[in-house]
Amino acid sequence: MKPLIIGTRGSALALVQAEMTEKALAEVFPGRQVIRKVIKTTGDRRTDVPLSQVAKSEGVLDKGVFTKELETALENGEIDLAVHSMKDVPTVLAPNFAITGVLERAPVRDVLLSKTGGGLTGLKENAVVATGSVRRQRELLHLRPDLQLVDIRGNVPTRMKKLAEKPGLDGIMLAEAGLVMLGYDIDSALADGIFAHALEPDVFLPAAGQGIVGFETRVGDDNATAATIAITHTLSLIQCRAEREFLRLLDAGCHTPVGVHTVINRDCLSMSARVFEEDGNDAPKEASFEGLVTEPEQTAAQLYSLIL
Repeated sequence: MKPLIIGTRGSALALVQAEMTEKALAEVFPGRQVIRKVIKTTGDRRTDVPLSQVAKSEGVLDKGVFTKELETALENGEIDLAVHSMKDVPTVLAPNFAITGVLERAPVRDVLLSKTGGGLTGLKENAVVATGSVRRQRELLHLRPDLQLVDIRGNVPTRMKKLAEKPGLDGIMLAEAGLVMLGYDIDSALADGIFAHALEPDVFLPAAGQGIVGFETRVGDDNATAATIAITHTLSLIQCRAEREFLRLLDAGCHTPVGVHTVINRDCLSMSARVFEEDGNDAPKEASFEGLVTEPEQTAAQLYSLIL
């Protein structure tokens, strides 16, 4: 059996996700050679400006700032599959690519790191919170309109260092999944003077695909497709399909602040969404719908019809 070449970004978190993929493949295909190819993406190169500006200046649609170069390598046959954080993957793929599998979902919550602890209620009035996510910015202002929000880029250790050392910065927002994958324990102080507080997903709705590591392959590549299917966590894939379909129906990209949360309970797939206007401070549209676990796309369509 020929080696399987996986493509990944080079950040610490991306490399952990690549290792998780390699471990899953080794368990199912013991002895099969897996080769890792690290690829620097547009989002990795441009850390000087907000991601929304990177997308515009580089001509990268949707969330492709972290996937474009991986897809180029996939198209050229340099890699057999691309490992992605699914919240970074464009909603609509080119017809020659497909998402063919995912690992088991990590925790979906967003986490506030602050110097005071106590979560959102522990922040002083007009506190300064840094996040590069438009969704998180709008969610924060929805819950705490007094907050002063600033942009931030960089990996997890870099952002934590900025919080610890920058005067006037009171908090930063990160994904629990990334913190857990990197070995942080959010139930204790992450560093001297930095405390973590996870925001429950029914209050602070996560991004579509948050916490899911997924695999993109070439359509027609049966070898790579079979490998990804063999290590797929079925329920996480159902959640991923539902959330991505909801974004597709909204025609939502990285500039659209959308939170969506799915829960599977036996045969039921429950979805909740909060959609903010791209411009303006109007109250968000919110809706929930419960469908069948066997019908993720149909459930997403019903939720979409309620939120129009």
